[in-house]
Amino acid sequence: MTVRPRPPAQDAAPQPMRVVVLGGTGFLGRPICRALADQGHTVVAVARTPKTIGPGVEVRALDLAAADVDEITAVLRDLDPAVVINAAGGMWGLSEAQMLAVNVTLVERLVQAAGRLPGRVRVVQMGSVHEYGLVPVDSSMPEQLTPAPVMPYGEFKLRCTEAITAADRQGLIEGVTLRVGNVIGAGQPGHSLLGVVAGRLRDAQRAGTRARLELAPLGSRRDFIGLSDVVAAVLLAATRPDAPGRVINIGRGVAASARDMVRLLIDVSEVPTDLVEAEQAGPAETSWQRLDVGLAAEVLGWSPSDDLHTEMKQLWEHAGAEVPA
Repeated sequence: MTVRPRPPAQDAAPQPMRVVVLGGTGFLGRPICRALADQGHTVVAVARTPKTIGPGVEVRALDLAAADVDEITAVLRDLDPAVVINAAGGMWGLSEAQMLAVNVTLVERLVQAAGRLPGRVRVVQMGSVHEYGLVPVDSSMPEQLTPAPVMPYGEFKLRCTEAITAADRQGLIEGVTLRVGNVIGAGQPGHSLLGVVAGRLRDAQRAGTRARLELAPLGSRRDFIGLSDVVAAVLLAATRPDAPGRVINIGRGVAASARDMVRLLIDVSEVPTDLVEAEQAGPAETSWQRLDVGLAAEVLGWSPSDDLHTEMKQLWEHAGAEVPA
Protein backbone atom coordinates (compact mmCIF):
# COMPACT_ATOMS: atom_id res chain seq x y z
CA MET A 1 0.00 0.00 0.00
CA THR A 2 1.24 3.48 -0.84
CA VAL A 3 1.87 5.63 2.21
CA ARG A 4 0.84 9.24 1.62
CA PRO A 5 1.95 12.15 3.78
CA ARG A 6 -0.90 13.24 6.03
CA PRO A 7 -1.92 16.83 6.70
CA PRO A 8 0.25 18.43 9.39
CA ALA A 9 -0.85 19.64 12.79
CA GLN A 10 -2.47 23.08 12.76
CA ASP A 11 0.56 24.84 14.26
CA ALA A 12 3.11 23.15 12.00
CA ALA A 13 4.46 24.33 8.66
CA PRO A 14 2.88 22.51 5.72
CA GLN A 15 4.86 19.44 4.71
CA PRO A 16 5.41 18.80 0.99
CA MET A 17 2.65 16.70 -0.56
CA ARG A 18 1.59 15.60 -4.02
CA VAL A 19 -1.52 17.58 -4.95
CA VAL A 20 -3.74 17.20 -8.02
CA VAL A 21 -5.81 20.23 -9.03
CA LEU A 22 -8.74 19.46 -11.33
CA GLY A 23 -9.49 22.40 -13.57
CA GLY A 24 -5.98 23.55 -12.77
CA THR A 25 -5.66 25.97 -15.69
CA GLY A 26 -8.84 27.92 -14.92
CA PHE A 27 -9.75 31.07 -13.00
CA LEU A 28 -9.45 29.40 -9.59
CA GLY A 29 -7.22 26.48 -10.48
CA ARG A 30 -4.27 28.39 -11.92
CA PRO A 31 -3.54 30.56 -8.84
CA ILE A 32 -4.19 27.57 -6.56
CA CYS A 33 -1.53 25.58 -8.45
CA ARG A 34 0.96 28.43 -8.26
CA ALA A 35 0.41 28.91 -4.53
CA LEU A 36 0.82 25.19 -3.85
CA ALA A 37 4.05 25.09 -5.86
CA ASP A 38 5.32 28.13 -3.96
CA GLN A 39 4.78 26.17 -0.72
CA GLY A 40 6.97 23.36 -2.06
CA HIS A 41 4.25 20.86 -2.92
CA THR A 42 4.40 18.64 -5.99
CA VAL A 43 1.54 19.91 -8.12
CA VAL A 44 -0.23 18.43 -11.14
CA ALA A 45 -2.94 20.42 -12.91
CA VAL A 46 -5.51 18.34 -14.79
CA ALA A 47 -7.45 20.13 -17.52
CA ARG A 48 -8.98 19.59 -20.94
CA THR A 49 -6.51 21.91 -22.68
CA PRO A 50 -2.92 21.92 -21.37
CA LYS A 51 -1.55 25.40 -20.66
CA THR A 52 1.71 26.47 -19.10
CA ILE A 53 1.10 27.53 -15.52
CA GLY A 54 4.57 28.12 -14.17
CA PRO A 55 7.57 26.52 -12.48
CA GLY A 56 6.84 23.46 -10.39
CA VAL A 57 3.45 22.67 -11.94
CA GLU A 58 2.98 19.72 -14.28
CA VAL A 59 -0.08 19.78 -16.54
CA ARG A 60 -1.95 16.61 -17.48
CA ALA A 61 -4.54 16.65 -20.29
CA LEU A 62 -7.95 15.12 -19.55
CA ASP A 63 -11.46 16.19 -20.52
CA LEU A 64 -12.96 15.97 -17.04
CA ALA A 65 -16.52 16.53 -18.22
CA ALA A 66 -16.31 13.53 -20.54
CA ALA A 67 -14.00 11.22 -18.57
CA ASP A 68 -15.61 8.16 -16.99
CA VAL A 69 -14.81 6.69 -13.58
CA ASP A 70 -12.18 4.31 -14.94
CA GLU A 71 -10.33 7.11 -16.72
CA ILE A 72 -10.31 9.33 -13.65
CA THR A 73 -9.23 6.38 -11.49
CA ALA A 74 -6.33 5.61 -13.83
CA VAL A 75 -5.09 9.20 -13.72
CA LEU A 76 -5.32 9.40 -9.93
CA ARG A 77 -3.57 6.06 -9.47
CA ASP A 78 -0.78 7.22 -11.75
CA LEU A 79 -0.39 10.59 -10.00
CA ASP A 80 -0.85 9.18 -6.46
CA PRO A 81 -2.00 12.39 -4.72
CA ALA A 82 -2.44 13.01 -1.02
CA VAL A 83 -4.90 15.79 -1.87
CA VAL A 84 -7.23 16.41 -4.81
CA ILE A 85 -8.61 19.93 -5.22
CA ASN A 86 -11.63 20.21 -7.51
CA ALA A 87 -11.50 23.66 -9.08
CA ALA A 88 -13.29 22.46 -12.21
CA GLY A 89 -16.90 23.33 -12.97
CA GLY A 90 -18.54 26.67 -13.56
CA MET A 91 -21.68 28.44 -14.69
CA TRP A 92 -20.75 31.39 -16.90
CA GLY A 93 -21.62 30.78 -20.54
CA LEU A 94 -22.74 27.17 -19.95
CA SER A 95 -26.06 25.49 -20.65
CA GLU A 96 -27.79 23.52 -17.88
CA ALA A 97 -26.60 20.26 -19.46
CA GLN A 98 -23.02 21.51 -19.52
CA MET A 99 -23.25 22.73 -15.93
CA LEU A 100 -24.55 19.32 -14.88
CA ALA A 101 -21.65 17.55 -16.59
CA VAL A 102 -18.83 19.74 -15.27
CA ASN A 103 -20.23 19.94 -11.76
CA VAL A 104 -22.41 17.04 -10.59
CA THR A 105 -21.34 14.27 -12.97
CA LEU A 106 -17.66 15.06 -12.49
CA VAL A 107 -17.89 15.09 -8.69
CA GLU A 108 -19.87 11.84 -8.56
CA ARG A 109 -17.25 10.15 -10.74
CA LEU A 110 -14.38 11.73 -8.79
CA VAL A 111 -15.76 10.35 -5.51
CA GLN A 112 -16.00 6.86 -6.97
CA ALA A 113 -12.50 7.08 -8.43
CA ALA A 114 -10.93 8.44 -5.24
CA GLY A 115 -12.63 5.69 -3.24
CA ARG A 116 -10.80 3.07 -5.30
CA LEU A 117 -7.35 4.36 -4.32
CA PRO A 118 -5.29 2.48 -1.74
CA GLY A 119 -5.13 5.39 0.68
CA ARG A 120 -7.82 7.80 1.89
CA VAL A 121 -7.34 10.95 -0.18
CA ARG A 122 -8.41 14.39 0.92
CA VAL A 123 -10.75 16.00 -1.62
CA VAL A 124 -11.34 19.76 -1.42
CA GLN A 125 -14.48 20.76 -3.34
CA MET A 126 -15.16 24.33 -4.44
CA GLY A 127 -18.78 24.99 -3.49
CA SER A 128 -20.87 28.13 -3.93
CA VAL A 129 -22.85 30.69 -1.97
CA HIS A 130 -25.63 30.04 -4.48
CA GLU A 131 -26.32 26.74 -2.71
CA TYR A 132 -28.15 28.68 0.02
CA GLY A 133 -30.71 30.42 -2.19
CA LEU A 134 -32.82 33.26 -0.80
CA VAL A 135 -32.47 34.62 2.72
CA PRO A 136 -34.02 37.67 4.38
CA VAL A 137 -32.22 40.97 3.92
CA ASP A 138 -29.81 41.80 6.77
CA SER A 139 -29.41 38.14 7.73
CA SER A 140 -26.24 36.06 7.44
CA MET A 141 -25.82 32.60 5.95
CA PRO A 142 -24.27 30.16 8.44
CA GLU A 143 -23.32 26.64 7.45
CA GLN A 144 -26.20 25.33 9.56
CA LEU A 145 -28.72 27.08 7.29
CA THR A 146 -30.76 24.59 5.28
CA PRO A 147 -29.80 25.11 1.62
CA ALA A 148 -32.68 25.95 -0.72
CA PRO A 149 -31.16 26.96 -4.07
CA VAL A 150 -33.46 28.66 -6.54
CA MET A 151 -31.30 28.50 -9.66
CA PRO A 152 -29.88 25.45 -11.49
CA TYR A 153 -26.25 26.28 -10.73
CA GLY A 154 -26.97 26.42 -7.01
CA GLU A 155 -28.83 23.10 -7.21
CA PHE A 156 -25.93 21.44 -9.03
CA LYS A 157 -23.35 22.76 -6.57
CA LEU A 158 -25.45 21.56 -3.65
CA ARG A 159 -25.55 18.08 -5.15
CA CYS A 160 -21.75 18.21 -5.36
CA THR A 161 -21.51 19.20 -1.69
CA GLU A 162 -23.84 16.37 -0.70
CA ALA A 163 -21.79 13.85 -2.69
CA ILE A 164 -18.54 14.95 -1.05
CA THR A 165 -20.05 14.93 2.45
CA ALA A 166 -21.61 11.49 1.95
CA ALA A 167 -18.32 10.05 0.67
CA ASP A 168 -16.53 11.43 3.72
CA ARG A 169 -19.05 9.79 6.05
CA GLN A 170 -18.63 6.50 4.23
CA GLY A 171 -14.86 6.65 4.70
CA LEU A 172 -14.14 6.80 0.98
CA ILE A 173 -12.37 10.17 1.12
CA GLU A 174 -11.49 12.98 3.47
CA GLY A 175 -13.99 15.44 2.03
CA VAL A 176 -14.29 19.16 2.66
CA THR A 177 -16.37 21.70 0.75
CA LEU A 178 -15.60 25.41 0.70
CA ARG A 179 -18.82 27.32 0.03
CA VAL A 180 -17.36 30.36 -1.71
CA GLY A 181 -18.84 33.80 -2.35
CA ASN A 182 -18.59 35.82 -5.56
CA VAL A 183 -14.89 35.79 -6.46
CA ILE A 184 -13.06 38.83 -7.85
CA GLY A 185 -9.56 38.70 -9.29
CA ALA A 186 -7.20 38.29 -12.23
CA GLY A 187 -8.61 36.11 -15.00
CA GLN A 188 -12.22 36.97 -14.20
CA PRO A 189 -14.48 34.93 -16.52
CA GLY A 190 -15.49 37.05 -19.49
CA HIS A 191 -19.17 36.11 -19.17
CA SER A 192 -19.40 37.32 -15.56
CA LEU A 193 -20.66 40.82 -14.74
CA LEU A 194 -17.21 42.21 -13.96
CA GLY A 195 -15.66 40.33 -16.86
CA VAL A 196 -18.14 41.96 -19.26
CA VAL A 197 -17.57 45.40 -17.74
CA ALA A 198 -13.79 45.03 -17.94
CA GLY A 199 -14.02 44.06 -21.60
CA ARG A 200 -16.16 47.06 -22.47
CA LEU A 201 -13.90 49.42 -20.58
CA ARG A 202 -10.86 48.08 -22.42
CA ASP A 203 -12.63 48.51 -25.75
CA ALA A 204 -13.36 52.15 -24.94
CA GLN A 205 -9.82 52.73 -23.72
CA ARG A 206 -8.32 51.36 -26.92
CA ALA A 207 -10.70 53.38 -29.04
CA GLY A 208 -9.96 56.53 -27.06
CA THR A 209 -13.66 57.09 -26.40
CA ARG A 210 -15.89 57.49 -23.37
CA ALA A 211 -17.35 54.17 -22.24
CA ARG A 212 -21.10 53.71 -21.97
CA LEU A 213 -22.24 50.82 -19.80
CA GLU A 214 -25.90 49.87 -20.09
CA LEU A 215 -26.44 47.18 -17.48
CA ALA A 216 -29.18 45.34 -15.66
CA PRO A 217 -30.11 46.69 -12.21
CA LEU A 218 -27.11 46.63 -9.88
CA GLY A 219 -28.80 47.09 -6.52
CA SER A 220 -28.45 43.48 -5.36
CA ARG A 221 -26.04 43.03 -2.47
CA ARG A 222 -23.74 40.04 -2.51
CA ASP A 223 -20.78 38.64 -0.62
CA PHE A 224 -17.77 39.43 -2.83
CA ILE A 225 -14.42 37.85 -1.98
CA GLY A 226 -10.93 38.36 -3.38
CA LEU A 227 -9.29 35.57 -5.37
CA SER A 228 -6.16 35.59 -3.21
CA ASP A 229 -8.29 35.08 -0.08
CA VAL A 230 -9.98 32.09 -1.70
CA VAL A 231 -6.63 30.57 -2.67
CA ALA A 232 -5.38 30.97 0.91
CA ALA A 233 -8.48 29.19 2.21
CA VAL A 234 -8.01 26.32 -0.24
CA LEU A 235 -4.43 25.75 0.87
CA LEU A 236 -5.53 25.65 4.50
CA ALA A 237 -8.39 23.26 3.71
CA ALA A 238 -5.87 20.94 2.07
CA THR A 239 -3.83 20.62 5.25
CA ARG A 240 -5.78 21.48 8.40
CA PRO A 241 -6.64 18.36 10.42
CA ASP A 242 -10.17 19.44 11.41
CA ALA A 243 -11.34 20.37 7.89
CA PRO A 244 -12.58 16.97 6.59
CA GLY A 245 -16.28 16.28 6.94
CA ARG A 246 -17.16 19.96 6.99
CA VAL A 247 -18.78 22.54 4.78
CA ILE A 248 -17.04 25.87 5.35
CA ASN A 249 -18.13 29.31 4.16
CA ILE A 250 -15.48 31.46 2.45
CA GLY A 251 -16.51 35.08 1.98
CA ARG A 252 -15.91 38.52 3.48
CA GLY A 253 -19.02 38.44 5.62
CA VAL A 254 -20.04 41.69 3.94
CA ALA A 255 -22.99 42.36 1.62
CA ALA A 256 -21.76 44.83 -1.00
CA SER A 257 -23.79 46.05 -3.94
CA ALA A 258 -22.96 44.98 -7.47
CA ARG A 259 -23.11 48.70 -8.29
CA ASP A 260 -20.27 49.41 -5.87
CA MET A 261 -18.18 46.68 -7.47
CA VAL A 262 -18.78 48.03 -10.99
CA ARG A 263 -17.94 51.56 -9.85
CA LEU A 264 -14.78 50.30 -8.16
CA LEU A 265 -13.70 48.69 -11.43
CA ILE A 266 -14.45 51.90 -13.32
CA ASP A 267 -12.38 53.88 -10.80
CA VAL A 268 -9.48 51.43 -11.07
CA SER A 269 -9.59 51.58 -14.87
CA GLU A 270 -9.62 55.39 -14.96
CA VAL A 271 -11.74 55.15 -18.12
CA PRO A 272 -14.34 57.97 -18.41
CA THR A 273 -17.65 56.13 -18.22
CA ASP A 274 -21.39 56.68 -18.29
CA LEU A 275 -23.13 54.01 -16.23
CA VAL A 276 -26.79 53.40 -17.05
CA GLU A 277 -28.89 50.83 -15.18
CA ALA A 278 -32.14 49.35 -16.40
CA GLU A 279 -35.18 49.71 -14.17
CA GLN A 280 -35.57 47.04 -11.53
CA ALA A 281 -37.72 44.23 -12.95
CA GLY A 282 -38.17 42.36 -9.68
CA PRO A 283 -36.21 40.73 -6.84
CA ALA A 284 -33.12 38.88 -8.02
CA GLU A 285 -32.02 35.49 -6.69
CA THR A 286 -28.94 37.19 -5.28
CA SER A 287 -30.72 40.26 -3.89
CA TRP A 288 -28.94 39.68 -0.57
CA GLN A 289 -25.95 37.51 0.33
CA ARG A 290 -23.80 37.68 3.44
CA LEU A 291 -21.88 34.62 4.52
CA ASP A 292 -21.13 33.84 8.14
CA VAL A 293 -17.40 33.06 8.08
CA GLY A 294 -16.84 32.25 11.75
CA LEU A 295 -16.27 28.56 11.10
CA ALA A 296 -13.48 29.33 8.63
CA ALA A 297 -11.66 31.25 11.36
CA GLU A 298 -12.23 28.45 13.88
CA VAL A 299 -11.31 25.45 11.71
CA LEU A 300 -8.89 26.90 9.16
CA GLY A 301 -7.46 29.88 11.01
CA TRP A 302 -8.54 31.93 7.99
CA SER A 303 -9.90 35.45 7.74
CA PRO A 304 -10.65 37.64 4.71
CA SER A 305 -8.97 40.85 3.63
CA ASP A 306 -10.54 44.20 4.43
CA ASP A 307 -11.07 45.49 0.89
CA LEU A 308 -11.12 44.46 -2.74
CA HIS A 309 -9.16 47.28 -4.36
CA THR A 310 -6.02 45.22 -5.00
CA GLU A 311 -8.01 42.32 -6.43
CA MET A 312 -9.95 44.66 -8.70
CA LYS A 313 -6.72 46.25 -9.90
CA GLN A 314 -5.32 42.82 -10.74
CA LEU A 315 -8.57 41.95 -12.56
CA TRP A 316 -8.20 45.12 -14.65
CA GLU A 317 -4.51 44.61 -15.42
CA HIS A 318 -5.08 41.00 -16.42
CA ALA A 319 -7.99 41.95 -18.68
CA GLY A 320 -5.66 44.33 -20.50
CA ALA A 321 -2.90 41.77 -20.88
CA GLU A 322 -5.19 39.15 -22.44
CA VAL A 323 -6.09 41.12 -25.57
CA PRO A 324 -3.38 42.74 -27.75
CA ALA A 325 -3.60 46.50 -27.99
